[in-house]
Amino acid sequence: MTIPNRLAAVAGLTALALVSTAGGTAVSAAAAPAPAAPKYKYYVALGDNYTAAPLVPPLDLANLACLRSGGNYPALLVQKLKVPKSTDVSCGGADTTHVEASQTTPAGFLPAQLDAVSKQADLVTIGFGANDFGVLASLLTVCPKLRKSDPDGAPCKKKFTTGGKDQLKQNVAKTKGRLTAVVKAVKGKAAPKATIVLVGYPTLAPPKTTCAELPLAKGDYAYLTEILSELNKAIQAAAKAGQAKYVDVFKASVGHDVCAKAKAWIQGKEPDLLKAAAFHPKAEEQAAVADLIVKTVSGRDATITSAEQEAWLAGVEARQQQSAAILATPDARNRVTDRLRQGGLFPSGG
Repeated sequence: MTIPNRLAAVAGLTALALVSTAGGTAVSAAAAPAPAAPKYKYYVALGDNYTAAPLVPPLDLANLACLRSGGNYPALLVQKLKVPKSTDVSCGGADTTHVEASQTTPAGFLPAQLDAVSKQADLVTIGFGANDFGVLASLLTVCPKLRKSDPDGAPCKKKFTTGGKDQLKQNVAKTKGRLTAVVKAVKGKAAPKATIVLVGYPTLAPPKTTCAELPLAKGDYAYLTEILSELNKAIQAAAKAGQAKYVDVFKASVGHDVCAKAKAWIQGKEPDLLKAAAFHPKAEEQAAVADLIVKTVSGRDATITSAEQEAWLAGVEARQQQSAAILATPDARNRVTDRLRQGGLFPSGG
């Protein structure tokens, strides 16, 4: 398959999208050499479903409890930074309470994620916040159900606003305090000079249009964006308070929302067993996040050549083939679909 055909088949290339995060164009291969990436010895990834990336190929049946992908951004980051030792304990359905407490999944109990951090960990990424107090569950599971009550209005915003106060915004404000505590706890266990990175969430809704893949009332598209914007500000503030770094996925993903069709980085309302769970990141988004983290910790821009684009596309196709081979086995397919039916990715807890 030619490069143009692959570009059409695999939309929203991270390699292409990344270089647009600053609103510019791709960095020329002939540009001055970028500074080398820092040398890390031990990387630990903490996080929720947007880090675990359910169903992003290749499938990892050993991690069905968390629906953690073998091609999520922590896995890609290990390759990009050439980290010799790494641990990824991200898990679908996790929130900040699971940093220091065990998590119950449909497949059993999991230890606190902080247990994976030791004095050898010199790079730690943290991807939490959306599941706290059920904020993401409210936006993506409750709001669509309210659409029919006022399709041209903002029934979801109305539901969560009482006495002039927005409940979801109040919960996001509380999440900021939780995240600040998480950074402090991680710093207390990691290497003294460890690099700690807080990762934000992507854009989910388009600025003006609507779509069947994200079935909200017209006025609630803006509300979804408003709440996610507040959440990302809270994550950024927690990073600043803890002297950690922040990765702005929200800005980088503009134009790649659920409704962006071929350019979408986020799966729509129906899961695709070869791409992503419903309303979760696709491979393109995870690769974009990995590159954004590289830039954040090294200060270097991605230099993308056509050969690198081709290699990335071939890698995506190969991983999809791996997933397809696994799902061709009825027992494996049943295990995956049963786990999806069990839910828990968007908890409504407090």
